[in-house]
Amino acid sequence: MSCLLTATTASASFLTFSVGGNSATSSIQSTVDSFRAALGGSNNGNNPGPLSSGRREINWDGGGATTATASGPVLTAFTNTRGSTFTTDGSRFLQTSPNDPALTNINPSYSTTFSAFSPQRIFTPVGSNITDVTFSVPGTSGATAATVAGFGAVFSDVDLQNLTRLEFFDSANNQIQSLNVLPGTTTSGSFSFLGAVAESGEKIARVRITTGNSDLGPSEADGSRVDVVAMDDFIYSEPTAAAAAVAEPSTLVLAGFAALSAAGLCKLRCRPASSS
Repeated sequence: MSCLLTATTASASFLTFSVGGNSATSSIQSTVDSFRAALGGSNNGNNPGPLSSGRREINWDGGGATTATASGPVLTAFTNTRGSTFTTDGSRFLQTSPNDPALTNINPSYSTTFSAFSPQRIFTPVGSNITDVTFSVPGTSGATAATVAGFGAVFSDVDLQNLTRLEFFDSANNQIQSLNVLPGTTTSGSFSFLGAVAESGEKIARVRITTGNSDLGPSEADGSRVDVVAMDDFIYSEPTAAAAAVAEPSTLVLAGFAALSAAGLCKLRCRPASSS
């Protein structure tokens, strides 16, 4: 039986959609669909921006790919097409089915630990449990920084409370929200979903995703104290160009006074000495 929290307000500014389900995709599907509806508009796919509405989705399946794809610690495959770039402090990212040797060679138990929400592949960093997502206007190859109004993700095999989470940061790198992912209701292969939509105009420039408390490894035991978590579908609102930083009027006034003072000081100090 799934635990469902839909359309609850986590703070005065964000509407959250959160569920911990079992190993059936149906246990979280309605919450995922409600989040899509809250974002509004259609799935914009690979259409170049700027677009005024809609959302972007990444399901890691490469048009039906079943074999694993590895990248380095910076994944730019979706930078131009869908306006998102992924980085980790680990060694690489994997897009892989749960039973692919690229994953099971790390730990054979992962073939049953994880499940794919959208067939056939999941997504995970290797060598770290941290993934950072930044945004740009689709079609600009990352040249135009962007923000989003909402972001959500599917997680596989969340076992422990208050470890797996989403953190949102604004363009000045201030944290504006931190939310924990609900654990699944089965011991292996469960699905969880967490998404949030800004209600007061907040702009998300970066999302930090923490998956469990351990990276993938050959000897860790996914049990009472260790939680290894993978990801699947990412869903986020259409990235829109980030506003350029503008100095506050008071700052400009102070800067003007400083410039005038410096000029006056220079006139006093730099005046050539008179001869006698």
